[in-house]
Amino acid sequence: MVYAELVGKPWVLINPEIVDVGTDDFLVWDDCFSFPDLMVRVQRSHRIKVRYQDLRGKAHVVDLEGDRAELIQHEMDHLDGVLAVDRPVGLDPFCLRDEWGKHYSKKTRYGTPAPRTAPLSV
Repeated sequence: MVYAELVGKPWVLINPEIVDVGTDDFLVWDDCFSFPDLMVRVQRSHRIKVRYQDLRGKAHVVDLEGDRAELIQHEMDHLDGVLAVDRPVGLDPFCLRDEWGKHYSKKTRYGTPAPRTAPLSV
């Protein structure tokens, strides 16, 4: 089960499954409550399609992109015991939050989508 709040509203996804990914990836400076002072650069699919059930058992399929797609991929990783620190990308992919704030901005947290050059495991 994944629980997220989007625009202040709770969203529960039971047995979520990524059923399709787009052709573009993007780099993201990810953070996590599991390591609150650390930012990790990871690669995520920019667009995903997720199938899940709601709390009443009703099936849904939703297309997500950008920050919402990244959030759900992050949370679904937790279901498999995977943390962002298991997915670092590039040179110097770790940064303390305070240091990150000195060198980056919220505008640069999500990179520009680009065609996938290597297989992405989600």
